[in-house]
Amino acid sequence: MTALDDTTAMASASPSIGSPVLDGSAVARSITKTLPRSISSVIRARLEAADAPYLANDNIADHLKPGELELLQQEVTDKVRDLLRSLVIDIERDHNTEETAERVAKMYLQEVFKGRYLEQPKIASFPNVKNLDEIYTVGPITVRSACSHHLVPILGNCWIGIKPGSSVIGLSKFARVADWVFSRPHIQEEAVMILADEIERLCEPKGLAILVKAQHYCMKWRGVKEPQTSMVNSVVRGDFRHDPSLKAEFFELVKQQESMLG
Repeated sequence: MTALDDTTAMASASPSIGSPVLDGSAVARSITKTLPRSISSVIRARLEAADAPYLANDNIADHLKPGELELLQQEVTDKVRDLLRSLVIDIERDHNTEETAERVAKMYLQEVFKGRYLEQPKIASFPNVKNLDEIYTVGPITVRSACSHHLVPILGNCWIGIKPGSSVIGLSKFARVADWVFSRPHIQEEAVMILADEIERLCEPKGLAILVKAQHYCMKWRGVKEPQTSMVNSVVRGDFRHDPSLKAEFFELVKQQESMLG
């Protein structure tokens, strides 16, 4: 008799008198309850209990406990290893891929998606003691993200226009905030809105304008494979929205900065 025959025979054998009869789903639930919970399921349960969103471009840093990010990275490593095996890639004997799972997990959690798991960089604001009210632009700031549909790169440039309010922040801080916001899976329209919200919260400007020009590898590398196509979108708020001349000045300054770079 084969091992399969043995298993079939045991499964079809009559239970002993007094033993409860469990169907397959009940057995599966019983086994599942005895298994240790994955760290991702623990974090998800905590988020749901707090009614906190965890969409692709949400930041969940406030709901992570010390040490959990390292555990999550190990779990992702294991899942990527399973993915590679499902793609029929020999990760045991191929020296090029034997450590790919570890590299990919580290890349996602510590680099390209770090904006989901890490707190916002510390940004100090200062009083606008000189009551500056002339607009200025910062850019181009390189932004790197990933399309939330296919998880392939979005690469581009960002320009930020500010009409100062009661507070100001250092120029380099705009780049830090942009990197933190864009380092998540996104669609570009939402990324620009989230960045605008964060900048308004940090320095409460009288006017804010943001322009992003980016190439999406979901249509550059795959799909229609259009290598020159880019997406351009903008957000204007406050005085930039209500004063057409101010808005025009912002876009003219962006054009000048682009021409300086050739």
